[in-house]
Amino acid sequence: MQMPTGVHALVRRTHEERVMRALRENGAMSRGEIARVVGLSRTTLSEITGSLLQRGAIVVVDTDASRREGSGRPAERLALDPASAQFMGVDFGHRRVHVVIADASHEIMASDSVRYDDTADWRTRTELALGLVDRLGTGTGVHYGALQGIGIGVPGPYPAPEGAAWPRATPGATVLRPAPEGVDVAFAERFDAPVIVDNNTRLAALAEAISGADSVADLVYVRLSDGVGGGLVVGGQLVTGSAGLAGELGHVTVEPAGRPCRCGKRGCLETVASVPGILSACWEFGLRLESLQDLAAAVAAAHPVADRVLREAAAALGRVVGAATMTLNPAKVVIGGEITRLAPVIVEQVAATLAAELFPTAPAGPVVEAARLSDDDGAIGALAAVFHSSPLLARYPGTTDVKGRSDARRSTTEGAAHVRP
Repeated sequence: MQMPTGVHALVRRTHEERVMRALRENGAMSRGEIARVVGLSRTTLSEITGSLLQRGAIVVVDTDASRREGSGRPAERLALDPASAQFMGVDFGHRRVHVVIADASHEIMASDSVRYDDTADWRTRTELALGLVDRLGTGTGVHYGALQGIGIGVPGPYPAPEGAAWPRATPGATVLRPAPEGVDVAFAERFDAPVIVDNNTRLAALAEAISGADSVADLVYVRLSDGVGGGLVVGGQLVTGSAGLAGELGHVTVEPAGRPCRCGKRGCLETVASVPGILSACWEFGLRLESLQDLAAAVAAAHPVADRVLREAAAALGRVVGAATMTLNPAKVVIGGEITRLAPVIVEQVAATLAAELFPTAPAGPVVEAARLSDDDGAIGALAAVFHSSPLLARYPGTTDVKGRSDARRSTTEGAAHVRP
């Protein structure tokens, strides 16, 4: 079957989404019932359901013979295929890629991650990610013939500033350029689905902003992991900036003569408050920790070196977040990353430093809290992006189709609450 392109592809995908939404909300339905609910002609509906059946998005479950009146031919009843993946979120970190698969009800069906060296090129990273997707399908029975969208998060900044030499090479610094366009095209071609690519931490900020009952319109998000990234939600919009640099708090200089950063500068917040930065500082003070688990044990034992290093890193983070808070006046500051759960002192110290940094006559500062979502928050945010379910994406750039074309699409507010870690 030749797939439509351009405007026709957008119209067709819109019709498909309406049909699957009707089945999600009402359960098994005949074609006639679907036509009445979604307002499509029988001819158009027959074409749409035929394509969805062929791709495995929906299945025939039974007929209406048991409740049909008269002697007419029983009508088939259609339902969503519970094994059909509809959405995919992919989060490329500095040292691992995490994949999350969701069904038509926006419920997570499968997720997993695979690690790689931080010097691995993007071809290697992409191949590992696609291999992980294949293993998830084989291991769980999930199939990808009906994917409606794929969201991909990559380390920032994304997109790279046009014409800028990012990163600036510095002797001894490990650098990796932002993901090339080939990453989104590889996924689009493999799965014949539209793809959105953005900074993975920015997508994590989206996930945090829309999660829970107390979602907010103004939020500063920072994730402490192999690096330090950030995301900004301002006035109900996820902010990218003119060159994709908005929220790059990890590359604010906090120690001008500090350690080299992977970006090419020295003394960035990332060199102080990232997991490798914290572990390195512990070594410098004689506490030889090799991993997060070692750090967690030192925290549990109330080791004074671990406490000192964590508080100093959190204080530096608090000063950077304080500047962002004075500029943006957010309702909430969220600190993400597994380390914040292992060492609660980080959030406590950020809150204390932030309180000292704010305008003295301000009536109240923002709520400071640990991220609600787990370390796959970037993948969850990528899912949220492709759900087209948040007003934070109303002015966002478009998607990439299988031909690599861009197609601007406005989001709706339906369905975001189903995102779960």
